[in-house]
Amino acid sequence: RMKIAKRKETPHAALAECGEDVIVSTARPWIYFGNFRIMRAVMPNDDRTELLRKIKDEVLGLTSSPLYKDRVKNKTFPVIGEGSHYAGIMFIGEAPGKNEAATGRPFCGAAGKILDQLLESIAVPRQDVYITNIVKDRPPFNRDPLPEEIEIYAPFLDRQIDIIRPKTIVTLGRFSMDYIMRKFGLSSELKAISQMHGKIFEAETLFGKIKIIPLYHPAVAVYNSNMKTTLIDDFKILKRFAKQHGNSDGKPF
Repeated sequence: RMKIAKRKETPHAALAECGEDVIVSTARPWIYFGNFRIMRAVMPNDDRTELLRKIKDEVLGLTSSPLYKDRVKNKTFPVIGEGSHYAGIMFIGEAPGKNEAATGRPFCGAAGKILDQLLESIAVPRQDVYITNIVKDRPPFNRDPLPEEIEIYAPFLDRQIDIIRPKTIVTLGRFSMDYIMRKFGLSSELKAISQMHGKIFEAETLFGKIKIIPLYHPAVAVYNSNMKTTLIDDFKILKRFAKQHGNSDGKPF
């Protein structure tokens, strides 16, 4: 059912007037016509939010994780993910850093600022994409995630992908690149990230074809400012896919 509302109304107000138990995409659920807007995607009985909440609860109680004791000892948070549950583009990093573990939000430190700037460079609002990591808890001293840590957290990432059903997966860094390429049967294509970044791969999923685009982790630009130009150039590739998903230029769907 479609709801017409004046531009000044909030999506939440219009939802309340629908009188239905619905969830609407947080990624720009409105189409504008002059001074009016029409609700784009009303999805009754969609349980994505509840399924993602279940993942959060399970990770919170994941006592079998080798990183669980450090989290409790340091009074930090697991970092599950953030963004639209209907995102066309999903970014997958490696593991939370100090700032992320302190807040429970992905990419909120120095590397997060770089990621925000890269998204701005292609006019994609951060809230329109979904951002997560393979490993949901911070490895001590920001070291690289260990194979056993990737193994225990990867099933949660697999479920996130199946729930959100992105059209494009962007891996940030070599660990997420390696995992995602192998997961989708592309291990024969694996090379060093210096040879892989910015290339587009296609894979089949239970919910259809997806594009996989490996990129450098934004942290490389924190330590080497020259790498920011490379990241900006690689993000230009994303703009085409963002446009296909309806959020390339900041306008409503």
